Amino acid sequence: MTDGTAGSRFQALTAHLVGLSGVTPPEGGRGFGAGALKVDGRIFAMVSGGTLVVKLPRTRVDELVEDRTGTRFEPGTGRVMREWLALGTDADDARWLALAREALAFVGGHG
Repeated sequence: MTDGTAGSRFQALTAHLVGLSGVTPPEGGRGFGAGALKVDGRIFAMVSGGTLVVKLPRTRVDELVEDRTGTRFEPGTGRVMREWLALGTDADDARWLALAREALAFVGGHG
């Protein structure tokens, strides 16, 4: 992928995943998930506040938080989303891609 901001890294991640079965690129606009990658219309990865946010099973998020890979995602409402993991830019591109693929499999029903 590429070094740089979360946005540019997400664009590179998108290029890797768009074209896979059911995956659609971000649509733009405003609101939750407007800039998200989706599979069959459901969000599996997005950038928020300079972090990559992916949807994974709650137990997997718990594991990744425990090993300090990421943090639970809090969208600014004061509510923590238990099936969403936020990864900072300190995580390398390979980790971003691996977890985005894991999220794709989970949300797409193949994981």
